[in-house]
Order: sequence, then C-alpha cells, then structure tokens
Amino acid sequence: MSESPDAWRAIIAALRDGDVRAVLGETASAPLTPRRRARAQQRLQALGLLDVDGDRVRFDDAPLTALLAAPPRPRGPERFLDRDGRIDRYPSHRDERTALLALIAERAFSPGETMTESDVNARLASFAPDGDVAVLRRYLVDQGPLRRTASGSEYMLTRE
Repeated sequence: MSESPDAWRAIIAALRDGDVRAVLGETASAPLTPRRRARAQQRLQALGLLDVDGDRVRFDDAPLTALLAAPPRPRGPERFLDRDGRIDRYPSHRDERTALLALIAERAFSPGETMTESDVNARLASFAPDGDVAVLRRYLVDQGPLRRTASGSEYMLTRE
C-alpha cells in the first residue's frame, strides 16, 4: 500500500464495497463468541456503520461516504488555520511559525502601505486567535514580516 498521506481514501472506498467486506469477514481468525460479537457490533453502531433494528442488522456506508467527501486536510501553514482562516494555534517549530506569519502578513497587508497601530489591529482581527491582536502583531514584528518605525507609530511590510 502507498505511503501517501491520502492512502486512507482508497481503504475507505474499498470498505464501502460489500464484496470487500465479505472477504474481510472470511479472513476472521476464529468465530466470535456472542460477547465479542456484541461488543464489535456496539462499536460499529457507535461509529454509525451499523443500523440495528431488532434482529435486522444493516451496514450503513454513509459515514464512509462522508469521510470521502470531506475536503483534504490543508498542508503547509494553512493547517494552523481554522475554517474561517483564523489562527487556531501557533506552531511551536520556528520555521513553521515563520511561514504562518508570512502567510498572514501576505493576506492582511499590501506592499508599500504605511499603517497606524489601529489599522494593523483592524486588519489582524480576523486572523488573531481569541481576538488577541497584540500577540499576533508582536509576533509579526519580532519574526520579521512586519516592521515598526522607531517611534512605534507606524507599521509596514518588510521587503523580501
């Protein structure tokens, strides 16, 4: 099987196939005791994969279909953003944090702009976790994407 990060998609797709599940059932090492069967059935029910109605048990592939329909997980600095594009956590690794801050600076500011602190705060509000723009602004200045004048009254993107 491929070592690809998306290899799970092929496995999930295969498990939607009744023939594949039948073959898996044939590979069981030993018959299940009633207790082990009940425990396995409860687990599959809790996962939403089995629909049990009295004595009728039906496989429900809806959770598998939903997994396959979900968008792929973001890679790079985007993986530190929530669905709304807000930072959900700061990376602990310096290179990852630098890449995240560069992404935020690119999205929030335009080259050549000179901004007041309140302008910067307004632009960062939609990115800052828990609305803490001061920490995000400080990180941007300390890590380099944003430069503050000596007086501290104006900010601008650094040139790279």
